[in-house]
Amino acid sequence: MDIRLEKLELMKMLMETENPLVLQAIRKIFQKEDKDWWDDLTEEQQNILNESMEQYEKGEFSSFDDFIKPHLK
Repeated sequence: MDIRLEKLELMKMLMETENPLVLQAIRKIFQKEDKDWWDDLTEEQQNILNESMEQYEKGEFSSFDDFIKPHLK
């Protein structure tokens, strides 16, 4: 279906609804869409990822091929 037509149909349905639960559900969808996944991580998870990025930037990493070679024997 054409995205523009889909949007128009959804706008029409939105304008016609009187159900506040529908409006709340739509608002939640858009709020969740704007949310950054980083905010859902624990502080520990954020620290681990930050440390990993620092190691990567310093060149302290192995390629996937180098990592997997010993496991293929």
